[in-house]
Amino acid sequence: MNYQIKKPDELTEHEIRYILNLWEASEWNLLNSSDFRNLFKDSEFHLLLDPENEILAVIRLNLDFTLDISGKPYSFGEVVGLVSAQEKKGYGSKLVQCFKENMIQRNIESIGFCAADLRPFYRRCNIEILENKGKAIKENTENGWITSEDDDILIFNISGDTKAVLMELGPGKNAYLTD
Repeated sequence: MNYQIKKPDELTEHEIRYILNLWEASEWNLLNSSDFRNLFKDSEFHLLLDPENEILAVIRLNLDFTLDISGKPYSFGEVVGLVSAQEKKGYGSKLVQCFKENMIQRNIESIGFCAADLRPFYRRCNIEILENKGKAIKENTENGWITSEDDDILIFNISGDTKAVLMELGPGKNAYLTD
């Protein structure tokens, strides 16, 4: 297995179609390659590949993610879109391990989010989970601020000070996703 990082413009047409198929996001199914590259221009794609360079698992790192906490901006790499081509083969776990090591080596503060039912997977991957802190993240929509659908914050690599700030989140102390 081979771990690679690609910018959107480095992905082949085949890889883009394959990633979109894995993500199963109906709103993105009709994206052409140019639109995909533009939509995810501030992202990196972390790939676990087989010997024939076929994608076994993918993570997207959104490098344009800032939370406002108590009036102070905190920028992170947002870890999203983890999916494995086949479940129960260890591909997702292996990619998470490679990804976390890469974030530490490059000193990129990176967090993700998950629903409570995914906690066992991330625990097996040795990813620290700030349980029930995800609901303190607010996103601005046309209808005002809404609560995140995710339950937890996943810690891939952050400083102790930043972790302390995230641990304080909860009722009455929210983080606001900035544009």
